[in-house]
Amino acid sequence: MTASMTAFGQGKATMDFGSVTVELKSVNSRYLDIQFRMPDELRFAEQPMRDRISKSLARGKVEVRASFARNVPALEQRLTEQALTNIADQLSHVRRYLPETNSPQLPEIISLASDQQQTAIDPQLWANACMQALEPALVQLTEARLREGSRLAMAMLETSKQVCEIVIMVESHLPELLQQQREKLSNKLRETIQNAFPSGFTHISGAELSERIAGESSLFSLRIDVAEELARLKSHLSELEFLLSEQKTKSTGKNSGSTGKRLDFLFQEMNREANTLGSKAGSLEMTRAAMDLKLLIEQMREQAMNIE
Repeated sequence: MTASMTAFGQGKATMDFGSVTVELKSVNSRYLDIQFRMPDELRFAEQPMRDRISKSLARGKVEVRASFARNVPALEQRLTEQALTNIADQLSHVRRYLPETNSPQLPEIISLASDQQQTAIDPQLWANACMQALEPALVQLTEARLREGSRLAMAMLETSKQVCEIVIMVESHLPELLQQQREKLSNKLRETIQNAFPSGFTHISGAELSERIAGESSLFSLRIDVAEELARLKSHLSELEFLLSEQKTKSTGKNSGSTGKRLDFLFQEMNREANTLGSKAGSLEMTRAAMDLKLLIEQMREQAMNIE
């Protein structure tokens, strides 16, 4: 399915020793750019998180924010015999050099005992908690990207219908436009020749003159014939419908190619055909059609800039 690059996701993992919250925010980018905002205590998880995100996303600037909160143990858990023994040993060691050192108060003892427990937490445990919190955040982000991508795809398909209507309109009027231009050119050539040679031609017959005029008008018709451009535009519209089709693989992993990049190339080609159509315009109607096509193609191109 078509996925946008703009989305947000959040996840939280709660463990015995604390909790970790992970937030993911992505915006459009030409490539996959992952940036981390996390405290040093969680840096151990950065590379595993980067690898996991890279397996799910192909493009986008992704900002990863991670925070943690330690659980505050109960008083009876903090004031264990081992903790009190460690504090007493430290105080005894200090008093060897500073005999006048006062004994710590109860709040200070509780804080010291708590710090001893907190610093003993294995960094790998925090890393595991980060990975657990990352999963629901990644699921939310992916689902949001798919929803937004679906809305963008629908908008582009609606716009493509307007493009198709213009192409069909020009195609249906093309024979009439070519005939009108051929007649205008023939009349203009005949008037020009008659004004230049009012006494007629002694060295060329009327049949030969008419044949030459017809040949010149045919060459002009070839120059203003846009049948090939219209055919290519219809082919591009079919490719666009395929790229945005809901029947594409509904996978949250990477696709075989970036839909956004393919769309960007496709709209460049469509814009080139619209430019050629405008340069060959032989009537006001065709000029307006070319301008309308360029505006609609640009509108779709701007929407595609946010597609993964």
